[in-house]
Amino acid sequence: MACLPQEADLADELLRAQGYSWASEPFSPLARRVVDEPVPLGSSLAASFGLIYIQDKSSMLPPLLLNPTPGQPVLDMCASPGGKTSLLGLLAGREGFVLGNEPNRSRLETLRRNLHRMNSVCSATCCESGEKMPLVSESWPAILLDPPCSGWGTVDKNPGVMTIWREEKTEPLVRLQRELLAHAADLLVPGGVLMYSTCTTNPRENEEQARYAMDELGLVLDPITPPEGFGADPTSIPGTEGVFRVDGQASGSQGFFLSRFIKPGNPDDAVRPETAELPGRALSSAEQQACAEAGVQAETLPPGLMMRFKDNVFFVHDHARALLPAALRWQGYLLGKFTGPRFRPHPRVRALLPTSGAPVLDTSEVAEIERLLSGQSLPAPGKGKFAVLAFKGAPLARLTIKGARVLWSDR
Repeated sequence: MACLPQEADLADELLRAQGYSWASEPFSPLARRVVDEPVPLGSSLAASFGLIYIQDKSSMLPPLLLNPTPGQPVLDMCASPGGKTSLLGLLAGREGFVLGNEPNRSRLETLRRNLHRMNSVCSATCCESGEKMPLVSESWPAILLDPPCSGWGTVDKNPGVMTIWREEKTEPLVRLQRELLAHAADLLVPGGVLMYSTCTTNPRENEEQARYAMDELGLVLDPITPPEGFGADPTSIPGTEGVFRVDGQASGSQGFFLSRFIKPGNPDDAVRPETAELPGRALSSAEQQACAEAGVQAETLPPGLMMRFKDNVFFVHDHARALLPAALRWQGYLLGKFTGPRFRPHPRVRALLPTSGAPVLDTSEVAEIERLLSGQSLPAPGKGKFAVLAFKGAPLARLTIKGARVLWSDR
């Protein structure tokens, strides 16, 4: 599941209506295993509206075992495609915040698209070399580092990976991982938690990196108890007892490595970053009125501000304002855009759906939603400029009213 707890029933209802069935996984209430899949799950309405995210169950473990405290800011240093980033956002909650970094620009666009589709309003993204991110030392209480690796744990799905990344070719990855680990240790507040994970079975990228984190960076290994439903492979390197190497065959998943560290010290001793001037500009009173006329209710958003960048409006979380320095180029969560004096909220942003006062097209037929998404129109449920699309009473998206018809406009 990739949605808020109050939206879980909506996801279930959409999946059930399209003929899917599933079984729960014991390691997390957010994890489901598909049993009946009439068509590929990625083409389901639940996936289209970002209520679910498809990934190997091992990939869910780094955010779950990092387990950020609700309200915490979290740094995801190597974030694309965004499944772990969005899960971190769910765990941190609306008072929390996650910064997803991706150094590759094409992968950055994938990250932004996925976070937007999954309604990760409490997120921001940036494009920096992870080992050189211009962030303030000792400013992040929780960090996920899932760096580039050889991917040996995915051999069942990617048989060629053992040829592409033969052992003698992994040394550049090992060096990069150590540079990333060193920077993560510097950015972590005293008392903060760092999760280091890979999808490889190579000890050079796993246990030896854990030893480096302890011996050279001064981090303390925080032992991981294998989650229910996962089998563990033993570690063969002394001093790394407490890391978790997923036995892929016993777990019904891909191989994975996880190690969790705590930085010694008192969090009260950390240096607080100076609040940087925000990029963009705050909305004028006329623009705020235009947002209100579009049904936007500021109280439905997390703590933060709506900021205008040219015609686009982004949400900037309060944690972003406090933590992100002027030297960092970053982007908040896209809410919509202005076309002349009119504000057009993005139809998929459920946080901007009005809670009252707007016409509602409430359907129990997935065929009607599919017709709208294909470009067909339906009779409008009332008068105005927009309507709320709901499925069995649960708000799902925003529709545009044109005369006596209502249609989907994903612009």
